[in-house]
Amino acid sequence: MTRLHHFALLPALLLAISPLSQAAGFQLSSPEIAADSSMPARFEFNGFGCTGENRSPALQWRDAPAGTQSYAITVYDPDAPTGSGWWHWSVINLPAETQALPAGAGAIGDARLPQGARQVRIDYGFAGWGGTCPPQGDKPHRYIFTIHALKLARLEVPADATAALAGYMIRANSLGSASFSAHYGRPAGR
Repeated sequence: MTRLHHFALLPALLLAISPLSQAAGFQLSSPEIAADSSMPARFEFNGFGCTGENRSPALQWRDAPAGTQSYAITVYDPDAPTGSGWWHWSVINLPAETQALPAGAGAIGDARLPQGARQVRIDYGFAGWGGTCPPQGDKPHRYIFTIHALKLARLEVPADATAALAGYMIRANSLGSASFSAHYGRPAGR
C-alpha cells in the first residue's frame, strides 16, 4: 500500500474509534409518536393561543454506548421563527439504569422523573415539558427528540441554567446520541 492509501484510510479509522461510532445501535422511540409522523394534539402546549394538554410523551431507549453513566433528553424545534429555534424539553442526570420515561414525566416539579434527574429551564421560561405550539398557518414544524448518553453520572449546571447551557454541557460529555423527529402544525384560523 502506498503512503497515499494510508492517508486515505485515516478518516475511516478515526470514525471507527470515535465515541459516536460506539452509539451505532443506540435507539430512541416513543410508543405514542411514530418517527416522521404528525404529533397528536395532546402534546400541544396550553397557552400562547394553543389548547393542548401540554403532556410529554412516553419515551424508551436501548443499546446505549458502553461506559454510559447517565442520560439527558432534549426536544428541539429548529423551525421556530426565533432565529435560534425553540427548546421544548431538557432533562439531565437520568441514571444510567433508566431505559424509559412514562407519559407525563415532563410535569413541572420533576415528581415523575427518576430520583436525581431534573429538568432544565426551556424557552417557555420554566423547567418542564413545553409542548408544540407553532404559529398558525406555518408549515408543520419539526420536533427533534434526542437521548444523549453521557460519560458523567451527573452534569453540574446552575439551578437557573437555560436549555442552551445544558446543551453545551451535554455535548461536551457525550458518548453518543439517538434521535427521532416528528412534526406538528396548526392550520390558519385555529
